Amino acid sequence: MWKIVARKSRALLVHPYWQQLHTAVGHRTSSSRLFYSLGSTSTPSFRRSFSNDSHLVSSSSSESMASDYSATPVKIGNLNPKVLECEYAVRGEIVALAQKLQQELKDKPGSLPFDEILYCNIGNPQSLEQKPITFFREVLALCDHPAILDKSETQGLFSADSIERAFQILDQIPGRATGAYSHSQGIKGLRDTIAAGIEARDGFPADPNDIFLTDGASPGVHMMMQLLIRSKNDGILCPIPQYPLYSASIALHGGTLVPYFLDEATGWGLEISEVKKQLDDARSKGIDVRALVVINPGNPTGQVLAESNQKEIVSFCKKEGLVLLADEVYQENIYVPDKQFHSFKKVSRSMGYGETDISLVSFQSTSKGYYGECGKRGGYMEITGFSPDIKDQIYKVASVNLCSNISGQILASLIMSPPKVGDESYESYSAEKDAILSSLARRAKTLENALNALEGVTCNRAEGAMYLFPRIQLPSKAIEAAKKVNSAPDAFYARRLLNATGIVVVPGSGFGQVPGTWHFRCTILPQEDKIPAIVSRLTKFHHTFMDEFRD
Repeated sequence: MWKIVARKSRALLVHPYWQQLHTAVGHRTSSSRLFYSLGSTSTPSFRRSFSNDSHLVSSSSSESMASDYSATPVKIGNLNPKVLECEYAVRGEIVALAQKLQQELKDKPGSLPFDEILYCNIGNPQSLEQKPITFFREVLALCDHPAILDKSETQGLFSADSIERAFQILDQIPGRATGAYSHSQGIKGLRDTIAAGIEARDGFPADPNDIFLTDGASPGVHMMMQLLIRSKNDGILCPIPQYPLYSASIALHGGTLVPYFLDEATGWGLEISEVKKQLDDARSKGIDVRALVVINPGNPTGQVLAESNQKEIVSFCKKEGLVLLADEVYQENIYVPDKQFHSFKKVSRSMGYGETDISLVSFQSTSKGYYGECGKRGGYMEITGFSPDIKDQIYKVASVNLCSNISGQILASLIMSPPKVGDESYESYSAEKDAILSSLARRAKTLENALNALEGVTCNRAEGAMYLFPRIQLPSKAIEAAKKVNSAPDAFYARRLLNATGIVVVPGSGFGQVPGTWHFRCTILPQEDKIPAIVSRLTKFHHTFMDEFRD
C-alpha cells in the first residue's frame, strides 16, 4: 500500500490516500506538497484549500506588505519546516474571510446579503451565547476574590454550597491565591477530587498521581506526542476524518501520521481490520507505529462507539503494543437513547487489564460537554500503564511550563464533582445542564433532517459531540470551477456558502476524507432560535448552487 518515492535524495513515503486526494482535489501544488513525507503530514487534504485571493489577506499582512522586512533575520525560508507543514483548518482561511466580512458589516451595515455572521466552524459554545453553569462560575468568582467570602452580603448573593466549595478549594491552593503557581501536575487536592470523579464514573479506582492538569486537552496531546515521537520514523495511527489538532501536533513534533479510515456507510464505524491493514502497511515501510488515537464521541463525525467495539480496540492495542490515546472530551455530549459513553479506562479494567497490561492516556476538557468553558482553558489527562521512570519524564516536560492556569484547574475539578442531590445548587444546576443538553439534541436533529433534505447531501445522525459532517455530491461543473481557482471542491462550496449567507463551516478537506468524497463540518452550537435561519439560508443557497453548476 505504501510507496517509496525519491526526491532530491530524500526518501518520501506515499500512501495511496495522499496520491488519490491530490488527484481528486486537483491542486496545483509544488512537489514538496504532493508527497506524504516520513516526517510530515503535508498533503492537499490538510493544507490550505483556497487560492491566494486578496480578500483573504489580514490587516496585519497588509501592513507587512507595505513595509520592507528584507533586512530582518527571520524569513519563511529559514523557519522551522515543521511549523510550515502544520495546518489547522478549524481556524483557517475561511474564518479569516468571515472575520473580514464581519468587519464589513460593522463598517457598512446592509452592504452584504445577510446581517450577521453565523459561526458554525468551531466548538466554542459561549461565543454563540450559551450561558455558563451558575454553580461553576460562583465558585470561580469566590476563589478569584476570596475577600468577599467574609462579607455578610455574600450569603445572599451566592449559594451555600458554592461558598463551602470555595473555602475547600482555597484551603488546597498555595497561599489561598489563584494567582500563584501550583505543583506542575496540578493542585493535589483538585487532582484528588478529579480522581474521585473518575472512580465514581467508571467504578474502578483512579490515582491522583496519574492525573496531569492541563490548559485544555490540547497541551496533553502535545505532551504525549513529544514523549512518543523521536523522529520521522515514528508513526501515530489517526482516524480519517480527524480533528486537526492531531495532524498538526504530529507535524510539529516531526512524526508520521498513519491514517485509518472511518466507515461512513456504517455511521463512521471504526473497523479493526482497517486499522490493522494500515498498521501493517506502515510497519512494512519501516515506520515504528507508537500509538492509536481514538476520538469518542467523534470529532468531526459525531459517532459514539459501542462498548463491544471499544473492547476490540483495547485488545488490538494490547496485542500490537500500542499506546491508546483516548480523546474523550465530548463524554457528556450524547444525544441518542441507544448509545452511552464508556471510558476506555473503564472498558479496559472491565476486561481484566490492570495497570501493567495496557498503556492508556485519556484526555478531558472543560471546553466541551454542557459547560463549554473554552476560554478558561481547563482539562486533564489521566495516564495509566506507564512505569514510574516514564511518568518522571512526563512530569519533567510538564514542569517546563510550570503549571496550568489555576482557574482552569478549579473548573476541571468542578466538572468532575458537580453539585449532588441535597446540595442547595443541585436543582438549578441540573436544570441548566439538562436544558443545554436537550437543546443540543434538538438542534442536532433539526440540522440533520435539513441536511438530508438537500439534493445530493447525506448526513449520518449526530449521536454525540457538537458537529455534523455531511457528505456533498457536487456536480462535475462545480468541481471544475473549484480547480480553476486552485481550491478543493468542498472548500469552494464553503466559501460560496459564506459569501452568500454568512454561515461559516469547515471544509471536509481540512479533516481528511476518502479521496473523491467531499464534506463539511457544521457545529450544532448556534442558539436554538438561530437554527431556523441557518436552515433557511443553507437550503436557499444549496438550491441556487446546484442549479448554477448542474451538469
